[in-house]
Amino acid sequence: MTKSEDAFRTIGELAEELGLPQHILRYWESRFPQLRPLQRAGNRRYYRPADVALAKRIDQLLNREGYTIKGVQKLLEGRNIPEPQPEPDRAGLSLVELKRIRTMLAEALALDGD
Repeated sequence: MTKSEDAFRTIGELAEELGLPQHILRYWESRFPQLRPLQRAGNRRYYRPADVALAKRIDQLLNREGYTIKGVQKLLEGRNIPEPQPEPDRAGLSLVELKRIRTMLAEALALDGD
């Protein structure tokens, strides 16, 4: 089950969504004062939709566009943040659908080899 875009995310959910370890998100909180998730009892972090969008933007700039931490800090301070580039489209297919197609192709190849 997938959460709504407006739902709060835990640090584990956001880390999984971005494909990053949780300690990276905690590190980003120390380097980017704009990234401030809500903290509840036991210091559990809850990322609001705006925090999720900011974390995605930071990830885009650092890990895909090659900016440094200082470079991203300057962009965020100046509010001159470039729009993220769209991720490549998989023709609108879900991961489940892609796996189903892969299985069908593997079975067809196996039958062809007999």
